[in-house]
Amino acid sequence: MKKILEIYKTAKTPVYSFEFFPPKTPEGETKLFEAVEELSKVSPGYITVTYGAGGSTRDKTIRITSELAKKFSLPAAAHFTCVGGNKDEIRVILNQIRESGIENLMALRGDPPKGEEAFKKVEGGFGYASELISFIKEEGFDFCMGAACYPEKHPEASNLESDVDNLKRKVDSGASYLVSQLFFKNSNFESFLNLIRQKGINVPVIPGIMPITSFTQIERFKAMAACEFPEKLVSDLEEVKDQPEEFYKRSINFSVNQCRELVKMGAPGIHLYTLNQSPASLDIVRELKN
Repeated sequence: MKKILEIYKTAKTPVYSFEFFPPKTPEGETKLFEAVEELSKVSPGYITVTYGAGGSTRDKTIRITSELAKKFSLPAAAHFTCVGGNKDEIRVILNQIRESGIENLMALRGDPPKGEEAFKKVEGGFGYASELISFIKEEGFDFCMGAACYPEKHPEASNLESDVDNLKRKVDSGASYLVSQLFFKNSNFESFLNLIRQKGINVPVIPGIMPITSFTQIERFKAMAACEFPEKLVSDLEEVKDQPEEFYKRSINFSVNQCRELVKMGAPGIHLYTLNQSPASLDIVRELKN
């Protein structure tokens, strides 16, 4: 399986990648494989599979990542968090991941288990992604590791400067590339990029983009990612929130233009959060490749 950093290093055109989550039901899993089959038509650079809150889908994440990679001959990264595991347990899981043929990890702190508001470090475990990344390196695992970054700061960070200092620790610990939280204002991403470059963070930074497929998602995204929305985008979508076809057209048009601008700014690729649906992400990448 190809390592993701090498994909970015050798790519002659922007790398388009897709993120999926492990479904809860067999029917959902069937639909996921159908979505990946559709999206494989645009030759993505790689795919990623997330980890449920509190590590709740750990075994499923490993299995699905491995199965998708083999079935569609795609490089794949499994999300991996330090929630709920001590060093010994984490070491066992890392060996399982390696034995499954996965060579790429998105190394994250992770969200607390469902029903818990605050992240709690377990005894003998880790409280930060940087500690997890250091441990993986120290244990001699040869995974290519990506990490998360937050153009509008992590919701728990006191300010952007301190958040970037923490990001530097992740990169210094061994993160090879960064994938951003979703955002909708490219000016915020550009300011963030300038700041982290000044701090000496020079790894590839890939914008994470989420197509809006319903008007109710806007408030949800604001709450989840604390991200700003351009006023014109919100008013344009509100105007047609009860007209599905026009809503979809306007939303996709916004995402395509956002991605084009990011690529012109020098982004090495675009990482699309698919929510296990193929149409929006497929249409965006097809348009970008035209």
